[in-house]
Amino acid sequence: MSPTNIFTILVITSVVSIAYASDPDALQDLCVAFPSSSVKMNGFACKEEANVTEADFFFAGLANPGVINNATGSVVTAANVEKIPGLNTLGLSLSRIDFKSGGLNPPHTHLRATEILFVLEGELDVGFITTANKLISKTVKEGEVFVFPKALVHFQKNNGDKPAAVISAFDSQLPGTFSIVAVLFNSTPSVPDDVLTHAFQIDTQDVDKIKNSLS
Repeated sequence: MSPTNIFTILVITSVVSIAYASDPDALQDLCVAFPSSSVKMNGFACKEEANVTEADFFFAGLANPGVINNATGSVVTAANVEKIPGLNTLGLSLSRIDFKSGGLNPPHTHLRATEILFVLEGELDVGFITTANKLISKTVKEGEVFVFPKALVHFQKNNGDKPAAVISAFDSQLPGTFSIVAVLFNSTPSVPDDVLTHAFQIDTQDVDKIKNSLS
């Protein structure tokens, strides 16, 4: 086999490996997160196994609806490694999202995870946008499931006249949420106004209005 062919195979293998990368597999039975450790790593250091208890694997926060007190009309309650230390190195987490009538979970991405959504109650209009700028959307009802591919921009909107709630599962212990509007208009330090006015073809007054509404 020629060096060129070998190089091509190595490149393809590397690309495929990256494309399918997610949280690393566990190398022991458990590694309960120990966030206060001075050891810095990709994830969290492990708690001493002698100090591990059942509380490290338990969270009751998804049992009841979250309190919605924001302008978007939705609230996310996360059950990730920050709430359940025992999830460290296990590569999964959950969230509950509650919606008022008309509530929106604004366009966002999870750069580290694919999301699968199960509707607990109500009805939602959901969708994601591909890198080819195609919108894939559907109305999902109680008991139905919808998938949002990893890192793609997506949203959920309750267009019904009753509250709605969903459970979302992720293939990451800490999927991260990158809210498009918030990161552009509410970052610290701020994105320069001339960047925002040029990108969105709006004037400075519009930029100020959006920033004030977010703050």
